[in-house]
Amino acid sequence: MFNKIMKLGQKKFNKSDQHHQDINSGNNNVVRASRTTPASASSASNGESQTAAPSPSQTPIHPMFTSAPTLEVLPLLKDVSSSDRPLLFMKKAHMCSCQCDFSDTLIMPREKEIKRQTLLELVDFLHSSSGKVNETMQSELIRMVSANIFRCLPPAHHENTGAPPEGNDPEEEEPYLEPWWPHLQLVYELLLRYVVSSEIEPKTAKKFINHTFVSRLLDLFDSEDPREREYLKTVLHRIYGKFIFHRPFIRGSIYNIFYKFLYETERCIGIGELLEILGSVINGFTVPMREEHRLYLVKAILPLHKSKGISIYHQQLSYCVTQFVEKDYKLADTVIRGLLKYWPLTNCQKEVLFLGELEEVLDATESLEFQQCVVPLFTQIGKCLNSAHFQVAERALFLWNNEHIVGLIAQNKDVIFPIIFEALEKNMKGHWNQAVHGLSENVRRMFMEMDTELFEECEKQHPENEAKACELLEQRELIWKRLEEAAAN
Repeated sequence: MFNKIMKLGQKKFNKSDQHHQDINSGNNNVVRASRTTPASASSASNGESQTAAPSPSQTPIHPMFTSAPTLEVLPLLKDVSSSDRPLLFMKKAHMCSCQCDFSDTLIMPREKEIKRQTLLELVDFLHSSSGKVNETMQSELIRMVSANIFRCLPPAHHENTGAPPEGNDPEEEEPYLEPWWPHLQLVYELLLRYVVSSEIEPKTAKKFINHTFVSRLLDLFDSEDPREREYLKTVLHRIYGKFIFHRPFIRGSIYNIFYKFLYETERCIGIGELLEILGSVINGFTVPMREEHRLYLVKAILPLHKSKGISIYHQQLSYCVTQFVEKDYKLADTVIRGLLKYWPLTNCQKEVLFLGELEEVLDATESLEFQQCVVPLFTQIGKCLNSAHFQVAERALFLWNNEHIVGLIAQNKDVIFPIIFEALEKNMKGHWNQAVHGLSENVRRMFMEMDTELFEECEKQHPENEAKACELLEQRELIWKRLEEAAAN
């Protein structure tokens, strides 16, 4: 039986599979917008303008696989002897390197099912206790995984429509679903089983799961299929946990993706999943935190707040930022000033998100760090209290429902009261929303109960402050008039 298997390895490529030959010859680069439809990928695989890329593994190809793979029925791994199993495993892995055309369900239905069943068998083999995988088998396995997942990605939505990236709301768009997913999912599951397997030694696996392989995995986070990004997130997280020598490289690569997103592409795809990985990474940082991590917080993580598409990944970003403060309370002042630096001026929905994140950060802030930024912080909160958008004003007033924040305010009431009093009085006199009016009255009463003397002093100074504000407004209008007259003359 095994002699038949060896003969099958030398069998010539079928005509029905011939158009898949070139794509398996080592083209493992991840490229975006190099095809417009899955059909055009098929034409590219016919040898049109294809550029070969080096294999992720430097291990030589086994002599029995000098010919291109062909999809055909092979004996089950459980039906052959343990001595014949390694070569049969490699034959099956090599066979699964052949890719199928999913642009039409009527094309190659038998071959697609053969590959699917073979991938399922390989997954079960790795999952089972009897699935011993030696170094040569690992080499062929990773080669097959690379041939399947490292592929040309479809163009982004805005590249098809001609609209700029910020002109579309990704939350309202239907996600793109990869037509190859029936096979890709099994390949990702196979890779995940390989990475988490206790039978696989990191010292051996690092020959195949190297920096090149990890870098290409990170490139795939640009995929628009959320199912693929979810698998990538899990696989990369497991690689980070198992391969300690990859950790600095993975962190640096993620930060580089953030830089590219902020200053070049402005594409939000994959940022949320990368931030989820980073959240777990930050949770494992030792205290005191290294200067490298503080630097990345300021230069890579906090600037993510300025993106127009922040709503897509804000929950994960907020978690990462809060983790920094919880790990090292001394970073609270840096984080709060970073939020104030990127505070939105005209986007009310972003302001609501910022206020929610600010509450989480303040909840982990100690008194000393709070004192360092109290003036600019409550100057901005005062502006939010007077916002014409009722959700912004309401969310700012909800800060007084947090006991820890109220305690910090009470310790610094001499500074905060004069800043907030003007905003509260303005709301009481003229805000159009009744809910905001009622909440402002509650906060005002809280201030009065906290320190009656200070409240009365602020109340006495209020008319004088209003007169000064009116005077400044008149001076400004006078200056503008003079400028208009000078321009007219």
